[in-house]
Amino acid sequence: MALLARMAALDITEEEIVEKFILGSGKGGQKVNKTASCVYIKHIPTGIEIKSQKSRGRELNRFYVRRLLCDKIEEIKLGKASRKQQEIEKIRRQKRKRSKRAKEKVLADKSKKSDKKVTRKMLVFPLRDGDI
Repeated sequence: MALLARMAALDITEEEIVEKFILGSGKGGQKVNKTASCVYIKHIPTGIEIKSQKSRGRELNRFYVRRLLCDKIEEIKLGKASRKQQEIEKIRRQKRKRSKRAKEKVLADKSKKSDKKVTRKMLVFPLRDGDI
């Protein structure tokens, strides 16, 4: 249901899609190689072609293909605002080098924490004259 709503929001109709079922291949044994569970679709207005054989079932593969089509068309229409683009930007920000000031702050916090641990040790196990 959510996929149908997403397709409607992106103005994708079933009439614009050419769908074919292809014999599967690869891992999965005889059953996969005998049945036409691999799904291929082409979106006529954009010319996007997608093929999927994620699962052994045809219906599930039809779902995957349509979801991928929605992702690709969303990426084309929305550009930087698309979900995938936002994820890429988030990863880029996470991998970005820290500034010198940020590094110094992190190191200062680490040294404070280690000092705190050292003083804790001294409080927990104080030495007395007759202990050794």
